[in-house]
Amino acid sequence: MILLQRIAFIALSILFFMTTSVLAQPGSEVSHKDNSQLSQDLSGFKWKMKMMLPGEGVKAGLHQLPPEDIETLVWNSAQVPGDVYTDLWKIGAIEDPYFGRNSVKAQWVMHYEWWYALQFNVTQDLKDQLVRIDFDGIDYACDIWLNGNYLGSHEGAFSRFSFDVNKYIRSSKKNLASTNMLMIRLAPPPQVNAKVAGRKTPWFGDYWRDLIPFGIYRPIKMVYTGKTRIKDVYLRPKIEDNNNAKVTLEVEVENTDSQPKQMTFTSTIQGKNFESEVIKTEFTETIAPGKQTIKKDIFIKNAQLWWPWDLGKPNLYINKLSLVENKINHDYKETTFGIREVKMEWNPGFTRDEVSFPRTTLINGKKIYIRSACWGGPPDIFTGRTSDEKYRKLIQLAKEANMNNIRIFGWHPSELPIFYELCSEAGITVWNDIIPLGTGNLARDEEFIATTIAEGVAVIRERRNNPSLIMMEGGEEMMLRSADPAFTRMFLERLGKALQAEVDLPYVPDSPMTDEPSQEAGFKPKEAIHALAYFYGMGHLPMEDWYKKIDFPIVPEFAITSVPNIESLKKFIPANEIWPPGPSWGHHWADLDRLRAQNFDAFGSEKTGSLQEFVDATQDSQGIIFQLGIEHFRRNKPKNSGVALCHFITYWPDMKWGIVDNYQQTKRSYEFVKTAYQPLLVNLDFAKRRWHNDEIFQGQIWIVNDFYKEYSNCVANFTIENDKGKTIEKGSFEVSKVGENSSQKFFDIKTDNLKKVKSNFYVKLELKDQNGVVISTNKYQFLIGDHDQAAKEFKEMGAEIRKRNGIYKYSNYNQFYDKLTRENGEEYESETDTVIARGFKNKK
Repeated sequence: MILLQRIAFIALSILFFMTTSVLAQPGSEVSHKDNSQLSQDLSGFKWKMKMMLPGEGVKAGLHQLPPEDIETLVWNSAQVPGDVYTDLWKIGAIEDPYFGRNSVKAQWVMHYEWWYALQFNVTQDLKDQLVRIDFDGIDYACDIWLNGNYLGSHEGAFSRFSFDVNKYIRSSKKNLASTNMLMIRLAPPPQVNAKVAGRKTPWFGDYWRDLIPFGIYRPIKMVYTGKTRIKDVYLRPKIEDNNNAKVTLEVEVENTDSQPKQMTFTSTIQGKNFESEVIKTEFTETIAPGKQTIKKDIFIKNAQLWWPWDLGKPNLYINKLSLVENKINHDYKETTFGIREVKMEWNPGFTRDEVSFPRTTLINGKKIYIRSACWGGPPDIFTGRTSDEKYRKLIQLAKEANMNNIRIFGWHPSELPIFYELCSEAGITVWNDIIPLGTGNLARDEEFIATTIAEGVAVIRERRNNPSLIMMEGGEEMMLRSADPAFTRMFLERLGKALQAEVDLPYVPDSPMTDEPSQEAGFKPKEAIHALAYFYGMGHLPMEDWYKKIDFPIVPEFAITSVPNIESLKKFIPANEIWPPGPSWGHHWADLDRLRAQNFDAFGSEKTGSLQEFVDATQDSQGIIFQLGIEHFRRNKPKNSGVALCHFITYWPDMKWGIVDNYQQTKRSYEFVKTAYQPLLVNLDFAKRRWHNDEIFQGQIWIVNDFYKEYSNCVANFTIENDKGKTIEKGSFEVSKVGENSSQKFFDIKTDNLKKVKSNFYVKLELKDQNGVVISTNKYQFLIGDHDQAAKEFKEMGAEIRKRNGIYKYSNYNQFYDKLTRENGEEYESETDTVIARGFKNKK
């Protein structure tokens, strides 16, 4: 049996090598046109894993396993890229951490070290070649051996690293002699975020529980080059007059020889997603031993600029660069880039005493209103569960929701390359906290600061060729949590200088910068706001009274929550806890008090009659609040220049912020956002959502246009319907001109026919162009009721929420138990009415 297993292993190893990217051989004559980099992908399902107590793996000698041995054959199967929890779930060692409260049961995993092993074969001649192993991302700390030889260690989840392995690699035409063993020890993940802030994704926040992710989450490749190699390529664009552009080719090269070398660089640039001529540039440079950066200006006539999808076409170029010595190939690299420039202007309506930073974004000289949502990703916090297909679907959903931007904020890492590639292809811009700084209390020593900033530099260098990346941010609510605001500001400004030395992009130190520590640090009172007070201060003000008070240049977060669809709920909530809501709802961050309250504000009812009614109401109320808030901000352009919802997605199944759930299913709120984010938007401004039957309903029709296109001779129609769908008022108005990039009030509408309404009435809007084609639609629901009385009841609900939070604390889901069982089987009542007992008990 062992012999058969060995034969099978050898056969698989040979097949593995044959299916890797065996391309142009370094050290041979290859034309630039036919050139490619020779690499061997070590990713896949052939990895094995083993658990050890911390520090015991080395003592046991796992790193010294002979390469030819088959001991790892009986280790557990694993996948790279992936993560430890997903590997353990797949083999049955833990239950699905996404389901119910299983994540609590899996907490033991993060207190062990995990060893990953791969056996692979190398059969080619390595003469005159350099061989290195590239690690694109390991979370968080690791030690690495090849064939029993220690290569080194690395800390930092986001920075790539590599090791030269010529001294240790085994290459032969004979099977056993060609076998290599790569061994990786993953240390237990760090337990205190402040000690690793910026170098690991924060594992806290009010949509996750205490289970710290870690693993080999990005590919591992073995790369073959000549003695001189390309370390990095950046194509720095600058737009010049007459539609021309200068692209500065910045190439970091390394000469590993002890003597200078005359190297010929050949670059070809052509359109990637459009037809264009090939621009060929060839030049020769003397490359001294060691690393250096070579710069060469390349001029492109009639350059095709990269635009966000609502301003133009997202044109992309591809650069192919080869490095040759005396016609002998050393290295080759392909890079996709776009030609675009980003600048910022001051928002009108705010003084320099109110703001410190310009917050209006210009792409290629055109102002763009940022219609965004916080990404809330990666798509899965356990990265082994995600896929390229998920990224493609989510980016497509973002574009279909009329977003022209996605914000990656400081609770989450900068994304994988495919994210930026898809955004660049789709014409979606990215507003990016470069490294996740989810705390304002960092270590003060210079080594920590320098290491963290170096991590940020590594991240921006990898992503800077993506034209979708347009804005950089330093921190996320760092000032809000800072014990020393002056030090935090110094750190964030130092980080910004380091980042801007690598790329020509605007930078702001933190978000929101409107809190007390920010003011203490010297930031101004109107910098930006996180519009979270409606949720966290639930009951303070009805939605329309609250959002109308928000007047800031930009809104980086605008938050409200909802429950996923029932189909999705069944995938992560046990059947006996679905209705009435059980403790797993609380574990997945359902705040039933606030959800009931926002339902009341939206509909005049808590909507707890059934699971379907409750789920739909939470999604509709989330959608209504998002829609009305977005429209308020957009009517204020250009004074306001953007808004980002919190969130688009979240990284595990929860009852929280996203408008697309963890199973890529859109919530009903998604359609409200899609409507409110129409680039050309007909919309209604009004004083309140509740009206008496004897009142005259009044509103104002506005049109917001984010396109750089005028619309002439349009017609705006409105219809007011009662709760039976019967029209009680309608009208039409001629719109002579809608200006490009504009926001304007056009008409007043009113009706005195509310006596024909029992409970709800609806206003429908429609905008037609000069050819009679509908180019924008909108819809609003209003209630028959007393605004002031509802506000009073809403405030009382808020007081009850705060009383309960005083007992249980926000996020403590002990409140889901109306009776707790002692060990002897007796039961006792909890200290106060619970959410279930008060709002959901006996609901079928």
